[in-house]
Amino acid sequence: MVRSTRSEIRKNASEAIIEGLASDGGLYIFEDFPQLDLPSLLHKSYKSLGSYVLKLLLNDYTQDEVDEVIQYAYDDKFDTDNIVQYKSLKDVTILELFHGPTLAFKDMALTILPELLRVAKKKNNIQKNTIVLTATSGDTGGATLSGFQNVDGMKVIVFYPNDGVSPIQEKQMLSFVSKNAKVIALEGNFDDAQRFVKETFKLHPELSSSNSINIGRLVPQIIYYVYSYLELVRTNKIKMGDKINVCVPTGNFGNILAGYIAKKMGVHINKFICASNQNNVLTDFFETGIYNCDRPFYKTNSPSMDILISSNLERLLYLISDDKTTKNWMEQLNKNKKFVLSNNEKEKLNEFYGGYCSINETIETIKNVFNSEQYLLDPHTAVAYHVYQNYRLKTKDLTPTILVSTANPYKFPLTICDALGIDYKNDVNESLYKIYQKTNVLIPNILLSYQNNKKLVLSKQEAKTQIDILIKEFNND
Repeated sequence: MVRSTRSEIRKNASEAIIEGLASDGGLYIFEDFPQLDLPSLLHKSYKSLGSYVLKLLLNDYTQDEVDEVIQYAYDDKFDTDNIVQYKSLKDVTILELFHGPTLAFKDMALTILPELLRVAKKKNNIQKNTIVLTATSGDTGGATLSGFQNVDGMKVIVFYPNDGVSPIQEKQMLSFVSKNAKVIALEGNFDDAQRFVKETFKLHPELSSSNSINIGRLVPQIIYYVYSYLELVRTNKIKMGDKINVCVPTGNFGNILAGYIAKKMGVHINKFICASNQNNVLTDFFETGIYNCDRPFYKTNSPSMDILISSNLERLLYLISDDKTTKNWMEQLNKNKKFVLSNNEKEKLNEFYGGYCSINETIETIKNVFNSEQYLLDPHTAVAYHVYQNYRLKTKDLTPTILVSTANPYKFPLTICDALGIDYKNDVNESLYKIYQKTNVLIPNILLSYQNNKKLVLSKQEAKTQIDILIKEFNND
């Protein structure tokens, strides 16, 4: 069973996956965490471990159902049989999560969520169309559109901040526009898009979500933290029972929260290094215990992290709260744009370390790592790498560390060109080829197939009208 972070609402996993957001505005979270017997899992493949973890956490799914979901999701859509890959750099092990169909870590969950939702509808005898509404800072949109494109009875509406994603991310999303999928650029930033989606859920509670507010998005992300710990044991970088750190580039906080849940389930994680860009609200939060989003918003070269309201933080707050509700904190955030933890509550967050990386430091990190290691980081992973290096210098902590790489660098070619001193004349396709000439890193073929489809840009007021029209149209289809 799962329950809301804001009240006593409880649901089976399948019901929560269908709903996405709880009716009280809260997020669904597990009431307890089953414990892993790590030694017995040591020789499991990624797929078999995935089936094992899903069955543990999704209370009303059968083993046959989760096996079928995993086999469908993790197939030749990924460019590696192992689903994830690892790269050892100086002082850190890179976990590459970008080998799926849209070249970003969101594929790790958004190849699974559509199948979890399909099974959930069958379990709950729901035959009408399901409309999946999501806000994206770049990668969730493409992964959602890809994951749901061939699933019967599913319609998708994606909102993204106009001029707030990379040209490749935008091109990728617009390539999926169809009679079953609509993509809308909303004037404003990601927080505006996310707020608009949450407001729409209040008016249309029948909608579902592919954002990480949906617990069906969160669960598959736990798998790669468990697998990565076991991989370090298998490759003799640690012994079973040793502790590791994880460093995660963080925007909406879902990725790093999945690691925290893995720890709750028995994975030996010492420190969660939360890496932000110049929108460093989380860095300040972990340093001070004050979450304050009343601050300048920066459009950076790591756009998927350009977020000031990190939705999944609510789940972490629930887990550390004494009264098991986050309602008061969320009301304060909505009313005053900030909330403050007590000293006791802040002490419960001592497993987290927050750091941030500027726009220029991101560029320098990409350049320096390529020159020294011949390894090409995307800008979000570069943020994490920079923060991790500062963490090591500050703390002298030499614990073996997994650094989570969230996207293929070719999704952000203009930033890569800036970092490597490549003249690309603002032509995206030209930039791809010039990066290849400079680095010999292969260009993913899928990037060359995207079409220049026309985009629809709406104000928030226009979007309110359009969303009602789309929902009615999709319901009647």
